[in-house]
Amino acid sequence: MSRIAVFLIAFFALALSGRAVSIVEAHKKHDPTPVAATITSLDPRFDQLVPRGAKLERIAEGFSWVEGPVWHKQGGYLLFSDIPSNSVYKWKTGEHVSLFVKNSGYSGKGPFAGKEPGSNGLTFDDQGRLILCRHGDRQIGRLESNGTIVPLADRYDGRQINSPNDLVFKSNGDLYFTDPPFGLPNAFDDSSKAPVQGVYRLSKDGTVTLLIHDIKAPNGIAFSPDEKTLYVSDVDPNRTAWLAYDVKPDGTVANGRVFFDATRWRKDPFFGPDGFKVDRQGNIFGARPGGLSVIAPDGTLLGTIETGQPTSNVAWGEDGQTLFITGSSSVYRLRVTTGAARY
Repeated sequence: MSRIAVFLIAFFALALSGRAVSIVEAHKKHDPTPVAATITSLDPRFDQLVPRGAKLERIAEGFSWVEGPVWHKQGGYLLFSDIPSNSVYKWKTGEHVSLFVKNSGYSGKGPFAGKEPGSNGLTFDDQGRLILCRHGDRQIGRLESNGTIVPLADRYDGRQINSPNDLVFKSNGDLYFTDPPFGLPNAFDDSSKAPVQGVYRLSKDGTVTLLIHDIKAPNGIAFSPDEKTLYVSDVDPNRTAWLAYDVKPDGTVANGRVFFDATRWRKDPFFGPDGFKVDRQGNIFGARPGGLSVIAPDGTLLGTIETGQPTSNVAWGEDGQTLFITGSSSVYRLRVTTGAARY
């Protein structure tokens, strides 16, 4: 989730004061740094996922607002978005953090009118090409081998979509994505906002289908391991929650419901559950204000990982049992004993 409204104003005021201006220096640091975190087990099942004594490490810092981490298995590196700087960065063990894509979300010639022009969620397709949620250009884009980004989805029913936030591939190659207005210059009050804040499916043939139209602020998105359930996080201040939908044989969804209420972690304004990933047993590792919540497929809160930071998203990587976490201006790593359903 992008910060919006008052949170945006407050953050950028802080950034301008000098807290978030050390990106160049931060890139010189690549040795993992232990970070104090409070890991709390609330159910015996949690101890089978996150080992006792697990340590959180900071692996990169000094950015503005990081999001959308994704691991490139063949290359052995992590990519992540820094939304305000309109960039995607690359981290690899033993190397400096480096710029991977500039103008990752906005390609216009003039200054972007809003605060968050860059890319948000990232993933790879079955050919290893980077797929980006692009705020400023209001599209799902694909990075080509020549460095250009081509649009894959930017309109629905004759109108521009808002600012794609997060995305996930189904095993058949269809791409599901959320489209809140967080990246528009005036967010919910933007005059060019689409009529709905939708959840869409981009089929392999290029067709864009609106699947869910009644979520105020759709954010993170992921499938259960068997792909029979689609989870979406909603940061509507009247319903901060992870939602669940049954996936029908034709790929559409039905029976939307609150899977887990996240009100207890809400931080105004509009800062609730963010990006998340599902492990091979179907447990949700969900980012939210202050850290992560680990939720079983039966809806039980198994435990929490408190980073003390506004936490935006997670990704599985390295050996498949490492959790990368983006939060505020930093990227973290936590070695666990679970991992991705498909790696």
